[in-house]
Amino acid sequence: MRFIVALTGASGQILGIRLIEKLIEEGNEVYAIASRAAKMTLKAETQYDESYIREIATKYYDEDEIAAPFASGSFKHDGMAVVPCSVKTASSIAYGIADNLITRAADVTLKERRRLVLAVREAPLHSGHLRTLARLSEMGAIIFPPVLSFYTRPKTIDDLVNHTVSRIAELLGVETEYPRWG
Repeated sequence: MRFIVALTGASGQILGIRLIEKLIEEGNEVYAIASRAAKMTLKAETQYDESYIREIATKYYDEDEIAAPFASGSFKHDGMAVVPCSVKTASSIAYGIADNLITRAADVTLKERRRLVLAVREAPLHSGHLRTLARLSEMGAIIFPPVLSFYTRPKTIDDLVNHTVSRIAELLGVETEYPRWG
């Protein structure tokens, strides 16, 4: 399978990194994009940087590379995830502001009726955020705030991260095993 994974400037960069790693480990192609804000947040939150994303992804693009193949609906892929997804990015997607590769790829994903998972990382949410997320859902996006699951009895932060990433991978259509309720 072939996926697009974008990291934006919200907190939770490890989720995007782990999603790329998981999808690659499962034998998928991953086309990755990191926004300028994601690159800054990545350095602040993790030991990783842009070079690591370039190393692990099938192909890496900067957000200004608007001529990337998946900026067009003719590029066949199985879905896209924006992890973490900033409210700025979610708002741009919701209102068709396709002014960079991330928002253009998301727009194309929606218009081609492919899966788009947005791991929106913001709290608390005001009514404008909620209206934006509802609009995205109505357009076909899957809104997946990375809410922690404790029924798995996690022992480490990695347990929490891996569970969340597994849920996102499954929403993209990847068969994966992880601790489930009951």
